[in-house]
Amino acid sequence: MAEILTRADVERIAALARLELTAEEIALFAEQLSAILGYADQVQQVDTSGVPAASPTTPDATVFRDDLPLPCLPRDLALSQAPAADRGAGLFKVPRVLGS
Repeated sequence: MAEILTRADVERIAALARLELTAEEIALFAEQLSAILGYADQVQQVDTSGVPAASPTTPDATVFRDDLPLPCLPRDLALSQAPAADRGAGLFKVPRVLGS
């Protein structure tokens, strides 16, 4: 069976994911994650030596449609629908997501 995760394990995982967890959440997640790992361990113990590999569910031929060029949305129309667009420069303004 898989090892039971400790509170320290969950705190380390939360720190890597940049999550702030309460003490109750840490205890709950330690229990839930241990159960998930236990189940994964059970699945790995199943003997599949006599089971044939699954066959593909899609045909060998491609099922994608051909790429067809279509007319673009006019720039003025696109910019008129965008908040804080710089219509003079023909650009969209987007909020900064990196840095401060």
